[in-house]
Amino acid sequence: MSKNVELKSTVHLPKTEFPMKADLPKREPTTLDWWDRIGAYGRVRAARSGRPPFVLHDGPPYANGNIHLGQSLNKILKDFVVKSRSMMGFDAPYVPGWDCHGLPIEHRVDKELGAGKTGMSALTVRALCRAYAEKFIAIQKTEFRRLGVDWDRATDADEEASKAPSRRATYRTIDRTYEAEIIRQLGEFFAKGSVYYGEKPVHWCFSCKTALAEAEVEHEDRTDASITVKMPVAGLGARVPQLAGKKTAVLVWTTTPWTLPANLAVALHPDLPYVGVAVGDEVLIVAEGLLAAVAARLGWADTPIVARFTGRELVGEGETWLGAKAPVTRPYLAPSGPASGDGVLVLGTHVTLDAGTGAVHTAPGHGADDFRIGQAYGLPPWNPVADDGTYVPEKVGQDWLEGVHVLKANALIVEDLRTRGLLLHDEAYRHSYPHCWRCGNPVLFRATPQWFIAMEAGGLRGSALEAIHKTAWMPAFGETRIAQMIETRPDWCISRQRTWGVPIPAVVCAGCLKTDPGAFLREPRFFEHVARLVGEEGSDAWFGAPDGKGGHRPYEDAGERLDRLVPGGVVCPKCLGREHLAIHDHIVDVWFESGVSHSAVLGRLPSLPWPADLYLEGHDQYRGWFHSSLLIAVHDRGRAPYKGVVTHGFTLDGEGRKMSKSLGNTISPLEVADRRGAEILRLWVSMVDFLEDMRLSQEILDRNAEAYRKIRNTFRYLLGNLDGFDTAADGVPYDALPEIDRWALHQLEALRSRVIASYEGHQYHLVYHALNSFCTVTLSSFYLDIIKDRLYTSPTKSVGRRGAQTVLHRIATDLCRLMAPILCFTAEEIWQELEALAGRPRWETATVHAETFPGRLELPDDGALLARWERFASIREDVMKALETARAAKKIGSSLEAKVAIWTEDAAVSELLRSFGPDLRTFFLTSGVELDPKDETPAGLLVEHRAESGLTVHVLPADGTKCARCWNFTTDVGADPEFPGACARCASAVRVILAEARH
Repeated sequence: MSKNVELKSTVHLPKTEFPMKADLPKREPTTLDWWDRIGAYGRVRAARSGRPPFVLHDGPPYANGNIHLGQSLNKILKDFVVKSRSMMGFDAPYVPGWDCHGLPIEHRVDKELGAGKTGMSALTVRALCRAYAEKFIAIQKTEFRRLGVDWDRATDADEEASKAPSRRATYRTIDRTYEAEIIRQLGEFFAKGSVYYGEKPVHWCFSCKTALAEAEVEHEDRTDASITVKMPVAGLGARVPQLAGKKTAVLVWTTTPWTLPANLAVALHPDLPYVGVAVGDEVLIVAEGLLAAVAARLGWADTPIVARFTGRELVGEGETWLGAKAPVTRPYLAPSGPASGDGVLVLGTHVTLDAGTGAVHTAPGHGADDFRIGQAYGLPPWNPVADDGTYVPEKVGQDWLEGVHVLKANALIVEDLRTRGLLLHDEAYRHSYPHCWRCGNPVLFRATPQWFIAMEAGGLRGSALEAIHKTAWMPAFGETRIAQMIETRPDWCISRQRTWGVPIPAVVCAGCLKTDPGAFLREPRFFEHVARLVGEEGSDAWFGAPDGKGGHRPYEDAGERLDRLVPGGVVCPKCLGREHLAIHDHIVDVWFESGVSHSAVLGRLPSLPWPADLYLEGHDQYRGWFHSSLLIAVHDRGRAPYKGVVTHGFTLDGEGRKMSKSLGNTISPLEVADRRGAEILRLWVSMVDFLEDMRLSQEILDRNAEAYRKIRNTFRYLLGNLDGFDTAADGVPYDALPEIDRWALHQLEALRSRVIASYEGHQYHLVYHALNSFCTVTLSSFYLDIIKDRLYTSPTKSVGRRGAQTVLHRIATDLCRLMAPILCFTAEEIWQELEALAGRPRWETATVHAETFPGRLELPDDGALLARWERFASIREDVMKALETARAAKKIGSSLEAKVAIWTEDAAVSELLRSFGPDLRTFFLTSGVELDPKDETPAGLLVEHRAESGLTVHVLPADGTKCARCWNFTTDVGADPEFPGACARCASAVRVILAEARH
């Protein structure tokens, strides 16, 4: 019995304090606390001091509400970038930012105030908005931190405690230095003549009562009335003789009947062929290419063609333009103004044959193309619609339209047109229509007085396009996508009718502006003065004077305000006076604000150089942050603010649907972290191809958790078999390693190279697949399986065991560092165990994230070794399939209960197998191997497996009895009387182990 006990005690079973159960929801917060205690971020930065910088500039999330899954995906991807670039040896600082101004916060505060807002000063409302933003910045910091994202939290805590008005550890668009930079950048646009004040159609939210940026507009399906209307035209006989003396009308088609009161013209394409067709006693004009479709829609049975002509032949151009000689009878007349008389026919290349009639109802106050055509023909942007979406009584001639909301007017207009015989067809039409991203209401395109940045001024559009083509885009189509947006975008409407935000420093001369739209301040001294005030006091300085208590009070009157904001000597550039100067109260577009971030944050420290190496956001930012940042940087510095841009898709549920609270299919990232651990979410981010839209469900999270478990258990096995191993004293040189150990090092080097290349290319799904495959296939299913017997049973200091440990230690240290950017918590756990194995205390000051990726293993070029083991691995798969068949049929339990007899006609395969000698049985995890057996059906056959490779594998009962120590079946168990339960190999090993213990 004593000998049996000794046998068990001589087996080197794995021993480690690294637990099998991850318990991530409890363990991760402890790690976060430890990182904060040791100042992990500072240690990483100190370790990279003096190294080349790599700057990922953080696109600011909005400080409104708890973080959602999409924001978590974005922040985790950025964390992958920062941590991996740091481990590549770069000095990779990370400064998270927050977007704090704008409608969503103001809307929420308004909702909370209700009627209580009435009579409140702008300063009071702004203070409430600021407090709201700061509240959610604090919340989101905690939530992002829970996911493993790190930044200079020590400085952040100090700045938060002192309520610093401007920050360095983070950035906020409410920081005074940031707001001052917004003013400076606006001043640059004003001073260079890129800004103008004018009335143009813009996206307008009648609910929020403000202009909207392109990025604030979402397109959703909506059903409207699609109508075909006739508009009589006179005088066409002078151009087309066949129409002389005939009652003639042009057919127009629209899905926005409410814009008809703003109609000033009808546009035809200059080069498209048109026809006049006889319908009753009228000749109706329609594009010939749409005649069949129109006839079918209107139920025309017989429509003889009276005349054919192109748009140019009918309308004329230049000196031949018909103009007032061919008056168009508009369906609705205004009491006065440009819409009180007849309309005109015009030419426009925007007219297509995609739908309708080929003749486009044109309202220059309600459409981008309409406005452009109106400008070409001297037609003003007439807009009869008020800010709240209702018709202005004095601008419409029908009393039944006065004060009516335009969306309710559609039905009224359709019925009126029908009654008057002008409506030829109407039907419900489902189409994509712009909606306000905040309130969800349909958006109106209406002309309003606004401040604009001219895209052509100073060659801004062309310079931006050049900068795009000098930037690296991932995916590559991003270059084309943003370039097309820049090519076609209208002038940038930068003014918003809000309270919460940074003001546009616009001062106009009320006396001159009526006749000269350029009567506003552009003197650099004015903008420098305002920027200085804002830098010292914040943007509240625009709305009030210091109150002596660290805040502001409303200005007593316009004179006090003007004297404080406009330096002496600054006058109207037209009349050269100051007496009529007046401040325009508009808030700048929040996309302009966030677009300034590169200039406000980068370049202030040597470790934060401008431009950024990388921007990384969702693909919706082509028209948002990437777009605005580009225009501001190109205008200010002549190049893009980023060297490279990476975009990611959106998060969807398991069925591919957009996540929304109404569908009940959202997944809270914090709930995942609290229930499963942030590592499971980080693993999911690494698994998906983030360039596309990504799905997540509880089932997917279950699979992620299983994948994590396998990776964790692999490391537990590695660490467990390193107990008592000293790298310096016990390491075995490459040339002395057993062959399979040398093969394993080559596999590790191939992995290292592949993983680092994938990190460099932001292909994190390839990192995951490489790591996962290495852990589960290369290691667990092959290498670790094969060396287990050697690790457990060989003498402690034998080359066989120490060689395996040498390789396991290198694998553990390298693999831990390679996965650290992704599984940041688990890698830290593993690193602390490696520290303990090296004789250093766990959880003291060393962190894996201050390490670098492993360097290249200096291995000989041994293609023959790799080819030999690759061939063996495929043979082994056939053998393992045969053993699994026997196990499934319950012919054997453990594979050690069997021996295999292998037969092949391939002499090379036979020679390869023989070359492994007695080790072959351990490679197959069996107690014996016979090669090229003579008996085709050997006695005791359990399973026969004929592989596609031509290999035949017979599974037979193992010979001999089971060794009590190694569990192999051999014929020499008990041969050594001192150890009667052991095979001869184990008996010899035990003697050595006992001798080692005595010494």
